Amino acid sequence: MSNSATSTYETERKYEIADAAALPDPAGLAGLDSGAGAREQQLAAVYFDTEDLGLLRAGVTLRRREGGHDEGWHLKLPAGSDTREEVRLPLGRAGRTPPTELVGLTRLYSRGAALAPVAELTTHRRRWVYADGRGRELAELVEDEVDAHTIGSETRAMSWREVEVELAEHGRVELLDRIERELLRGGAHRSRSGSKLGRVLADRLTATPVGGSARRRVKVGSAAAELLAYLGAQAEQLRAQDPLVRGGAPDAVHQMRVAARRMRSALQAYRRVLDRSVTDGLVDELKWLGAQLSDARDSEVIEERLVDVVGSLPDELVLGPVSAQVTRSLQRRGAAGWEQASAALDSDRYLALHDAIDRLLADPPLTGRARRAARRELPRGVARAWRRTVKRMRAAQRAEPGADRDTALHETRKAAKRLRYAVEVAAPIVGKPARRLKRRLKNLHTVLGDHQDAVVARPVIRELATTAQYEGGNGFTYGVLHGLEHGRADRAERRVRPAWKRLRKSKNVKWLRG
Repeated sequence: MSNSATSTYETERKYEIADAAALPDPAGLAGLDSGAGAREQQLAAVYFDTEDLGLLRAGVTLRRREGGHDEGWHLKLPAGSDTREEVRLPLGRAGRTPPTELVGLTRLYSRGAALAPVAELTTHRRRWVYADGRGRELAELVEDEVDAHTIGSETRAMSWREVEVELAEHGRVELLDRIERELLRGGAHRSRSGSKLGRVLADRLTATPVGGSARRRVKVGSAAAELLAYLGAQAEQLRAQDPLVRGGAPDAVHQMRVAARRMRSALQAYRRVLDRSVTDGLVDELKWLGAQLSDARDSEVIEERLVDVVGSLPDELVLGPVSAQVTRSLQRRGAAGWEQASAALDSDRYLALHDAIDRLLADPPLTGRARRAARRELPRGVARAWRRTVKRMRAAQRAEPGADRDTALHETRKAAKRLRYAVEVAAPIVGKPARRLKRRLKNLHTVLGDHQDAVVARPVIRELATTAQYEGGNGFTYGVLHGLEHGRADRAERRVRPAWKRLRKSKNVKWLRG
């Protein structure tokens, strides 16, 4: 994200009020102090979207607004109930052309289509700011009188009156509840639309999007219904992380990888529910996305680990600026990984992946088993994933110590992940037994993850040591680090057997059936 851009989170609620309704006196609403009272503003905003309203359908808005205390370009992205992230840029010299940076953040929602003006709004605003006894802002309430018209081949005009209440830095959600109760008593009601633009373009939103299709109905309580609900939730998470990854937000790459892995694992575990001749291509593309994100994430994890270990060593074991060298080298590697991830997100292949997800959710390729009761069918998918994990663990236990066993344990870890995510799909239906198995799987996954992290770190440490020696430095501390990671892998390997033994107890797996 550029230096001129700012990002904030807003938590707000919108209310509709009839033109003739008398708004409760905002100056003393819910016993709050509004200080100097109402401040009046005149706002003018132009909203941009694709022809099929791809942004708005995803809960995203992009506008250019003049007037008010925060005029500029505003991109609003969904971030939870009543909450959105707002990325702002000054008006600058771009005129009425959306800034390239904000356009990039909308690429997933626009699917690369051009953005054009779709509506223009002028708003007369009265604004009250509430503060506590120490002068800290708690919330703001605005009363808007809005005049709007659409832009395009067909135009129409409308006007209305509404109220917005937004939390400030020191406000709590409970305050929104208090204010809402008074507004509702005064005749207001929650807005049916989450944004002004949504209200203006409501008639176009109800139409099927260009290239879209009506979602195929599935039987409530069926295996397909539960699987598709899970896949839909992971698709939402995947898309929610997109602008965060593009903006360089901490942990966003990891969260996107996890969502992609969950989708892939669910599709693999339940291939008898959705036709694999259709879904296998999507599985491959989700694997590709995870691979494109891996270098950025792995460098981040290794850097954090090694810097922490160096910081915990006695001074006499740290010869030279080791922490600085580790950080410099791995941040360089991480930057290259981030460029790879960014290129993937800007690619047509990435957009095609999301098109494929849309098609799957809208028109799922159901098999005959898909219509079976979830309680009957889903445990079968978990059982198959369980047998796969057992097979991998047996192979790991037979493997020779060293590289062969390291590889076998990594394969076990991947199988256990697939099993864990298969259990997540079934958990809402199966209940307590599935949740218990998931907890035990998490313990095993932690142990196997510690082992794999140490295995992956060792060649990186050797590379760092070689670089230090080439530059005339001292490789002693890197030898210490390598030894510590070797010990870490050994300790993790010794913990695998007891973790596996606890996992295999009858009470954890007796609900599985083939």
